[in-house]
Amino acid sequence: MAKVVSVNISEKKGQQKRPVPEIHLKLRHGIVGDAHAGDWHRQISLLAEESVDAMRSACPVELNAGVFAENINTTGIDLKALPVGTRLQIGETEVEVTQIGKECHNDCAIKKAVGRCVMPTEGIFAVVVQEGVVRPGDEITCLEG
Repeated sequence: MAKVVSVNISEKKGQQKRPVPEIHLKLRHGIVGDAHAGDWHRQISLLAEESVDAMRSACPVELNAGVFAENINTTGIDLKALPVGTRLQIGETEVEVTQIGKECHNDCAIKKAVGRCVMPTEGIFAVVVQEGVVRPGDEITCLEG
């Protein structure tokens, strides 16, 4: 079963995100209180815990939830294999995948420390389709695109 491991926000762009007990997803906005919220195609970022685990063995620094600026850490789902347009039910919410990966910033602290970052190839982005609250432990279900 796929589930949420951690939910993370940051109030300012360019900062690592920090884990919080829950996040509130708002239609055409993203996560209330997160710097990357807004009416655009990358309202929410998701990263598989399995991707973070693969980096942990090669990284000299501790990799806590949110270190790659991801909003939602997941387990049990191959996020990078999902096509754009896939809808995911996450707890009581629903999101639609809009982008797979992204260009890594040159000043990315993880890239400097390890030589690479997983978000460009393994992170995904989504927009909110159905509002609600997401918490660690919530189940994730793939819906038809």
